[in-house]
Amino acid sequence: MSITNFLDSGSIVAGSAGLTLWTSHFGLSSFAVGLLGALSANAFGAAIGALIGGTLSDKFGRKVIYTYDMLVYMVGTILVMFAANFPMLLIGFLITGLAVGAGVPASWTYISETSDDDARAKNIGVSQFAWSLGPAVIYTLAVLLSPLGLFGNRILFGFLTIVAFIAWNLQKGLGESKAWEAEKQHEQASGHKQHPYRTLFSNHTSVKWLFFLIGVYMFWNLVAGAMGFFMPYVYETAGGISTSQADILQAVLWILTALATYFGFAKFGDKVNHRIFFFVGAAMAAASWVVLTFVGMQQSWSLWAFVILWGISAGIGAQAWYALWATELFPTQFRAGSQGVMFFVVRASAGVWSIIFPTVLSSLGFTVAGICMIVLLIVSLVIGTIWTPQTKDKSLEEITLEQYGPEFVDGQATDQDMTDSTSKGSTGVNISGHVSLPRTGSTK
Repeated sequence: MSITNFLDSGSIVAGSAGLTLWTSHFGLSSFAVGLLGALSANAFGAAIGALIGGTLSDKFGRKVIYTYDMLVYMVGTILVMFAANFPMLLIGFLITGLAVGAGVPASWTYISETSDDDARAKNIGVSQFAWSLGPAVIYTLAVLLSPLGLFGNRILFGFLTIVAFIAWNLQKGLGESKAWEAEKQHEQASGHKQHPYRTLFSNHTSVKWLFFLIGVYMFWNLVAGAMGFFMPYVYETAGGISTSQADILQAVLWILTALATYFGFAKFGDKVNHRIFFFVGAAMAAASWVVLTFVGMQQSWSLWAFVILWGISAGIGAQAWYALWATELFPTQFRAGSQGVMFFVVRASAGVWSIIFPTVLSSLGFTVAGICMIVLLIVSLVIGTIWTPQTKDKSLEEITLEQYGPEFVDGQATDQDMTDSTSKGSTGVNISGHVSLPRTGSTK
C-alpha cells in the first residue's frame, strides 16, 4: 500500500519537474500547461479514477483494485516516457492520473480496516510517509538527471514504471479486507443489497461528514495541488531561479515532509489531542505562504523559511488527517465509495484551479496568487479546528455505532433502516463528533 502512495505523488512531481522542459520542447501555451496539470494525477485524472475506484472497491472488494490498477498506471507512464507530441503526453498524464485516483480510496480503506484501533494514525502516517518520500526521491533524481534535459525526465517516468511493476507483483499477494468480507457475508445472508450512494447521500450524518472532510481537504489541496505541479514553474518564472535550484528546494521541502510525517503524524497521531495537532500543522502552512507572499522570493532566507514551514506542515497537516478521518467516519458499506466521491470533488476542483492558476500568476502577479493561497489555507484551518471529530482510541465499529447507530454495524443496514434513522436524526450526532446516545462500549 505504501508503494501505491509513493507512485501517486511520484507521478505528480515527475510531471512537475519536467514541465518547463516539456513546455519548451513542444512550444506549449499557458493553456496547454494548465491542461497538463488539470488532467494529470494532480487533478481531473485522479478525480475520475477515484470515483470509479471507490465504487469498484466497495462492490467487488479492495483487492480487485490492486490486481489491475498498477497495470493501468504503467500504460500511462510508458506513454509519457515515449511521448513524441503533446496529445501523446496529455493522454499519458490522464491515464496515469486515472490509475492514481482509483488506487487511493482502496489503499487508505484497506490500511484503516486492517489496523489495530490504537495504530490507525500510525499506519496511515506510514503510508503518507511513502507519499512524501515519492517527491523527495523524484526531485533528488531530477537534480541528478538535470544535465540530460528532457531525456532525464523521460528516465524518471521509466523509473516509475519499474516501481509500479514491482508494486503490482507485491499487491497481487495481498488478502482481502476482513471487514469488507464480513459486510458481504451479511448482505448475502440477509438477501438485501442496499445502494451505497443512496445511503451515503440520504443520511444527514454522512452528508455532514462529507462536507466537513471536503472543506478540510479541498481548500488545502487547492494550494498543495498547485504547488505539487507548478511550484518549480513558480520558482523559475516568478523567482528567477534555475531549474536545478528549484528542484533542490522541492527536494528539501519533501524530505522535511517525509520526516514530519514519520516522526510527527505517525508517532503521535494516535496519542495526542487531534484538534491541537491539526491546528499546529494548518497554522504553519498558512504562515509559510504569508512569508513567501509578502517577503518575496528575492530573499534567500524567505525561500528557506517557506520550505521549512510548508515542508513540516505538509507532513502533519490536512492530507494525513483527511486520510485518517475519511476511513473512520463512514461505515464499511460505503467507506471506499465515500472517499471516491470526496476525492473526486477535491481533485476536480484542483483541476479547475490548475487551469486558472498559470493565468492568475502571469496576468495578476505572484502577490495576488499568494493571497489566494493564504485565504484557502485559512478556510481549511478554521473548518478542521472547529469541527475536529472525536475518534481517537475508538474502533471503526465503535465509531460507526456512535455516528450512525447499531443498524450500520456489521453491515446490517437496510434502506428502511436508512429512512428511519434519517427521519429520527440518526444518532443525534453533531459535526464535532458528540452523540446524544449513551456510550455503549466497543463492539470489538
